[in-house]
Amino acid sequence: MSNKREGSLIVPWVYDTALWLLSILVDLFFREVHPRGAWRVPRKGPIIVVAAPHANQFVDPLILMRVLRRDANRRVSFLIAEKSMKRRFIGTASAAVGALPVARALDSVKAAKGRIYLANPEDDPTLIHGIGTDFKSGDVEVGGLIVLPKIRGQTPSTEIAEIISPTELRLKKPFKTPEALESLAGKASPSDEGASRSLPSGDSDTRGTTFKVAPHVDQTKVYDRVFEDLRDGGCIGIFPEGGSHDRPDLLPLKAGVAIMALGALAADPDCGLKIIPCGMNYFHAHKFRSRAVIEFGHPIEPHPDQIEAYKKGDRRNAVGSLLETVYQGLVAVTQTSPDYETLMLVQAARRLYNPTGKKLPLPLVVELNRRLVKGYTQYQDDERIVQLKKAVNDYNRSLSSLGLRDHQVEWGNVQRRPWYIILGTLIYRLGKLLILSIGTLPGLAMFWPVFVTTKLISMKKSKEALAASSVKLQGRDVITTWKLLVALAFAPALYVYYTAIVSVWLYYNRVNGYYTNQVPRWMIARTYIPDWVPLWVFAIFFLMLCTSITFAALRIGEIGMDIVKSLPPLFVALNPSSSNTLVRLRARREQLSAAVTELINTLGPEVFPDFDAERIVADPFREGAYQSKLKRMDRETASEPSTPTEIEGDDHPSSPTGKSFGLLPRNESFQNLGGFGFFATRPPSRSRSRNSSTGDLAMSGSIKAFSTLDHKESFDEVTRRIRGAMQERGKERSRRQSEGESSWDMASSGAATPGSEDKKHQ
Repeated sequence: MSNKREGSLIVPWVYDTALWLLSILVDLFFREVHPRGAWRVPRKGPIIVVAAPHANQFVDPLILMRVLRRDANRRVSFLIAEKSMKRRFIGTASAAVGALPVARALDSVKAAKGRIYLANPEDDPTLIHGIGTDFKSGDVEVGGLIVLPKIRGQTPSTEIAEIISPTELRLKKPFKTPEALESLAGKASPSDEGASRSLPSGDSDTRGTTFKVAPHVDQTKVYDRVFEDLRDGGCIGIFPEGGSHDRPDLLPLKAGVAIMALGALAADPDCGLKIIPCGMNYFHAHKFRSRAVIEFGHPIEPHPDQIEAYKKGDRRNAVGSLLETVYQGLVAVTQTSPDYETLMLVQAARRLYNPTGKKLPLPLVVELNRRLVKGYTQYQDDERIVQLKKAVNDYNRSLSSLGLRDHQVEWGNVQRRPWYIILGTLIYRLGKLLILSIGTLPGLAMFWPVFVTTKLISMKKSKEALAASSVKLQGRDVITTWKLLVALAFAPALYVYYTAIVSVWLYYNRVNGYYTNQVPRWMIARTYIPDWVPLWVFAIFFLMLCTSITFAALRIGEIGMDIVKSLPPLFVALNPSSSNTLVRLRARREQLSAAVTELINTLGPEVFPDFDAERIVADPFREGAYQSKLKRMDRETASEPSTPTEIEGDDHPSSPTGKSFGLLPRNESFQNLGGFGFFATRPPSRSRSRNSSTGDLAMSGSIKAFSTLDHKESFDEVTRRIRGAMQERGKERSRRQSEGESSWDMASSGAATPGSEDKKHQ
């Protein structure tokens, strides 16, 4: 059964049923998932969704499937590693949602005998010499890979272009990374021991390094199936990095996505194929109840020159050019960092750059991190940046020594929070925690075997994945997947076990078994279950009760953990030996915040020409002028409703063009698709509007303006002006419609409704 509008790989009702069942896992594991920019995804026609970074092995495609189904009404067929399809549960679930298996060369890596080195790295870096090797034995193939041992988290590999002799071969591209060159020169200490068999007897030459080989994989059948699906108007999903990882930056993209797009357009130039970049932005991706922002970029259409070059056989340049475009599209929707240290520094700077303490929405956090990384990368050698980096790192170390987080330093404000208020808060929170603990205990007592088992197995699988991978740093990308898989299998089995034990005990009590009268009355099941209740009804009820108790315990436990995390600053503030340290740390934070803000305001316009116009966080030094202007305008326009142009200007840092002062429309993709509102991954929304262009102005309008309003008075003033402006626009729209003017003319003249842009994109 095929659906010509959705491709030939998907059976719609099977897809939707499987997605609904699997989506419950997303509701359980993630606290919040914010889709953003889904209006950019075409509702019809062939598309290739390119997602990165691939930080969660099997969870990434599940989340993306759900977002696309809910917000873009698209079903997507993902490319999946062939070895994953051979796993029992993963293979069945993947087949149900139309996944397309792909064989990967690195999944078939095996050790080779001998050692290899570069005889002339300067003049001929592609020529590899072997010691004790037999390149013509059949284990080494043209088109296959040479894989070097892992060094400092890197496992270099490259394709084989030609086998010259048993001891010589030529590479398609030379090794360029420092790790690879050190390894081939014999200067490195590889962590991948036992990567090769022992050298032949009597051969003591230890130049170069051991190595592994991977066979050549023919992907012709895979491409044919992809082309067929795209011809049918389908949606193909791919993670172009080639595999999951836990690195802070993007891996080099594989050429597959470019070959698929150019191949489909070469066969049918009028098919309208588009490539949609998608950023998978996680906050602690491997942790339970974490958060994520799934952001879609602008559609990418391959240039006609690229398609023509591909047709004429110049595929390397065509593919390389398109691949660079795709990479830039992904960079625009992801928060990447050159290394983990930089990411930690940028996150600390982002928190210090928000002196008002206003909690930013997750999409804003992602965008701000992205901009700070770009600025830091450009100016990291500047003396001001170097000094500030040292100060921020010292501040973070001080926080760590006290066991505090940055936002908890506020408890060192003795004027606003004297000791008796802190003590009262501590007593209140401890009491609340005690009550929540009582509600959590039944579920915890029932579910602890699942917690322990998932933890142990996920850590074991993480170590196995790390040992087998060439790109992972700690193997965290598989932890979430294995936690969910183990819980999905073990939890129902545990509930059935509990139900069977209690049901058998109830039956034993009803037939008045020997031990029925040997235990206290409160342990007898008949005390609670009347004899007229059928045993099978009780079994069903008890199974549902077990599930409900566990779900409730997870939700209550989440609230309890938030309270536990809020206790350390209270203890520190009440401790005479550390309270003064907390006060000094707060003063130090204020100084750092001012320094970070000043430096960003100085260098920001040099990195982003529209820095002041598109400001994300309010500048506290300019807010006073803005508030004064609002009050002055209020006096001048008290007799009539204001229009949007009256609050335009450069005095407000975030909305010089008066684009909007509204809230970002809340996307309801993750509201309750799994069927359990108790575990909805989105907080309640005041607006049921769908994700649209007006709500996703790429940090250039509504949400930035709202983030700069620090006082209720200013917000009320702006709200009143917006309402007045909307009334004026409504009157103007009615007048123009009565005169026969089109909606496009109204949009051009500045009288378009807020939803007109949505309709245009729809």
